[in-house]
Amino acid sequence: MDVQPNPEVSHSDLPHAGAGHTHEEQGDGLGSRLNWLRAGVLGANDGIISVAGLVVGVAGATADRTALLTAGVAGLVAGSLSMAGGEYVSVSTQRDTELAMLDLERWELENIPEAELDELTEIYRRKGLTQELAHQVAVQLTAHDALGAHAEAELGLDPEALTSPWHAAGASFVAFFVGAMLPLIAILLPPTAWRVPVCFAAVALALALTGYLSAKAGKARVQPAIIRNLAVGLLGMAITYSVGALVGRAV
Repeated sequence: MDVQPNPEVSHSDLPHAGAGHTHEEQGDGLGSRLNWLRAGVLGANDGIISVAGLVVGVAGATADRTALLTAGVAGLVAGSLSMAGGEYVSVSTQRDTELAMLDLERWELENIPEAELDELTEIYRRKGLTQELAHQVAVQLTAHDALGAHAEAELGLDPEALTSPWHAAGASFVAFFVGAMLPLIAILLPPTAWRVPVCFAAVALALALTGYLSAKAGKARVQPAIIRNLAVGLLGMAITYSVGALVGRAV
């Protein structure tokens, strides 16, 4: 389509209609699950790994409980706020883009409805309907809810169910905070000699759980997700502990 009232948004920049998910898939299926995975399970992962690396790094340098508590709480608060702020900015940008795409679609429906009807007909024809049936479907859907029908088929969007930046930010904050609490507790409660081993063990169990949950929610293979989580998290902890021990000796 050649008419583009907004120079910042064009159909060439939009998702291909034939490649998008259906409304049901977007609202209730994989797309929705993945959005909350990113803000939930992945936020908890970040909390676990970040604060675990921080506290074991400090534990490698000193056995002072106050230093561990201070570093852990600072990392927990800073990380939670950073995650929430980053998620808010990211989802706000995504939402702005989606709103711009919907504005363009509204303009086209108002100004070139025949071309839009032909486009919707072609989408359903490519999905396997005959030309006549595809046209009938396009006409009826447009009559029922023109913007909803075209946004779903062309953009893979539901105008009434756009992702909320505040919901995503809140989910990220809570997920990071909860995840970060585990290594902080695990490093503070045991006796000095057991702090680091207990923290490593607790983090390993937590990362195995989040790997399992992320794989299940995304309908992916469980074993690779768990192994990947464990490898990244434990390697990071081992490196930061070694660095902390070296700094502690040098100081």
